[in-house]
Formats: sequence, structure tokens, C-alpha cells
Amino acid sequence: MKKKLLHEKQCKKCPWKLSTDPHQIPHGYSLRKHKSLKLTIANPGEIQTTCIKAMACHETQESYCIGWLVNQLGQGNNIPLRIKMLNYDLSVVQLDGEQHETFEETLPKKKKGVHSVKS
Repeated sequence: MKKKLLHEKQCKKCPWKLSTDPHQIPHGYSLRKHKSLKLTIANPGEIQTTCIKAMACHETQESYCIGWLVNQLGQGNNIPLRIKMLNYDLSVVQLDGEQHETFEETLPKKKKGVHSVKS
């Protein structure tokens, strides 16, 4: 019998959803922390040999981000994660709407006409 994930449905404000504005993610938003999650993304064509870094769900912090999980199991081609997930029942995993294709797309969009000033 396969294991169950702790959280199986994508959150309403998951950053992998096209409809989510990252600045509206509950519990505070940090662009610095968001960018640091790049470390959880498999490099296409490379097989990781070290432990798998995972993106946690921003709501539960105790389970995988479902948007990240589906991306990395699919087009993200995260081979170590695929091997680990062979022990889990993924048939119950539910996405909620259209998804970003890459991690970079999950980051906030720069607004036109807004320039940052360095101090």
C-alpha cells in the first residue's frame, strides 16, 4: 500500500498558480525568501546526487507545495523526487487552475515605470 501525502490539494494562493499575485500570499511575503527557493528546482538535464531540497507549502509548512511537486515531477524532471514519490499515492493530488511552467514565472512581475533606487 502506498503512502499518502500530508497535503494533497493545492492552496488557493499557491505561487505556482497563474492567478496568484505573490504579494497576496498569506502569512507575509518575502521576495528574498521566494528567490531563495530556486535551490529547490532541479536543473533540466542534470541528476541530483545529494539530498532533495523541497519547497514547503506556505500554509502548512509541514508538507510539500503541491504546485512545486507537480512541476518537479513533470516538466521539472526532478529525478530524485520522482524516485522518492514512487512510494506515494499521487493519484489524489489536485491542482487548482492554470500553472506557471517555470520557477522564474512564479516571482512577482516587475511593474512598468517603476524603478528601484539603490542607496
